[in-house]
Amino acid sequence: MINKMNQGTIEQSLKTLNANSDKLWSIKEGHLHQSFKFKDFIAAFAFMTKVAILAEKANHHPQWSNVYNKVVIDLTTHEASGLTTRDFELAQEITKAI
Repeated sequence: MINKMNQGTIEQSLKTLNANSDKLWSIKEGHLHQSFKFKDFIAAFAFMTKVAILAEKANHHPQWSNVYNKVVIDLTTHEASGLTTRDFELAQEITKAI
């Protein structure tokens, strides 16, 4: 079983995640949140395909939506009822996939 992170750990993990990125993740309604904008639908869909493969390998699937060139991703660990290391690990891999 994976454990839910406490607020201090979440804040430190978010700081670490965002340290080397110009596109910052945030906490929104208890989820690790990010909105991505691409040149067009094809680029957005290609990104979603990369993320789908990463998520499947990690066995950790995002809540996400896509409208034309915009992809919104929210991560949380349902079995822990909150954020865990799995969310931050997947977010790091997603950031690398941009």
